Order: sequence, then C-alpha cells, then structure tokens
Amino acid sequence: MKKAILILIALILLGCQNLIEKEQKINFVKARERMVTEQIEARGVKDKRVLSAIRRVERHRFVPGEYQRLAYNDYPLPIGEDQTISQPYIVGLMTELLGLSGDERVLEIGTGSGYQAAILAELAKEVYTIEILEPLAKSARNRLKDLGYKNIKVKCGDGYLGWEEFAPFDGIIVTCAPPYIPQPLIEQLAEGGRMVIPVGEHYQELKLLTKKKGKIYVQSIIPVRFVPMIHGER
Repeated sequence: MKKAILILIALILLGCQNLIEKEQKINFVKARERMVTEQIEARGVKDKRVLSAIRRVERHRFVPGEYQRLAYNDYPLPIGEDQTISQPYIVGLMTELLGLSGDERVLEIGTGSGYQAAILAELAKEVYTIEILEPLAKSARNRLKDLGYKNIKVKCGDGYLGWEEFAPFDGIIVTCAPPYIPQPLIEQLAEGGRMVIPVGEHYQELKLLTKKKGKIYVQSIIPVRFVPMIHGER
C-alpha cells in the first residue's frame, strides 16, 4: 500500500512538472512573438524571411539558464567571458541588411553563443562563424549541433583574418566592433556581396559595405554599442 502511494505521488509530481514545462514553452512562444512584432517589425525590419527566421529560433536556448526568462526582452544579455548576445532589434536589422535570398555563403565574426549563426543558417545555404574565445566557440559548436544545424561551421580563431579557406563570401556580418574595417574581410567579400559591421571605439557606427566591380561602397546606418573586437593570439 505504501509503495502504491509513493508511486502515485511520483506520478502526480511528474505530471505537474510536465504541465510546468508545457506552460513555460507556451510562454516562450508568446514572448518570442511579442519580441518580433513589438521590438523588431515595429521598428522597421520588414523582410518576411528574416522575421520568420527569428520566430523559429528559440533565443532562450542561447543564454545562460539564469537569464532565460529575460531572453525576449529588448536588450543584450551576458553569455559569459565578458561577452553578450545582441539586442533582438539589432540582430533583425543587421540580418536584413545582408539581403539574403537563400543560396549564399555567409561569414560571421563573433559567434558568441551561436544565436546570430542560427538565424543566418535559417536564411543562407552555408554559414561560417569565427569566435576567438575558445570556451564560447566550443559551447556554441555543441549547442548548434544539438539543435540540429548542419550548415554551420564553427572555428576558434582571429576574426580579423576572416576564413580564407572558404572565401569568397556573399555576406559578412561582424557582431563585435573593430576600430577599423579589417582588410582581409574586405578581400574575402565576393563581388556583389554585402558586409554589415559596427566600427569604432568610443563612438561606434553600424556600416553597410557593398562590393561592386571591385570597389567598396560604405553606408552609415545607425550609432550602436558592441563589445570590442579582439585581435591577435589568445
């Protein structure tokens, strides 16, 4: 009799846990939809493919557990190693500026937790992402693998140098701020390609670069604030 009661209590507790997890999942879905409509779409990001990709990727899976309840709020969050996951609006804006159609090879500098790479993987054919901090590169690689992404390659290395082995890239996105635009990234940008990059130290500005007939055209977008880009051996 006592054993039966214990089994019943265990089943009740398991049922309660399942209900809690189901409710939490529903809350994350609702929070993600609000994030897209109120933070991203309402502020001018209109590309339907980009908005759909952001709706599909679960941002809470890319932040530490203690920050998951804040994952869909309108600000960056810590991810360890003094780095952050970017504000949702900025992710949407930078992704839209790349103008992806689905067949591109894209390079990302600054993998972080892997969130931006996951968004890109929903929109492009191949994604190559570089993270200079080994703990972040390792955890992002494992996370993206666990989530089933097969079109992302993660490398631990110096983003200033790009990834020459797989160049040229149709799109390059940089999620940390160098004081100047690294020349190797310009050289690895394909003809007709686009690069989105925050540039500056005390004052940073988001830039859109396009390469046409070998020439680089630069457009200033908005002031931004990113963590500094790390250069050299670590």
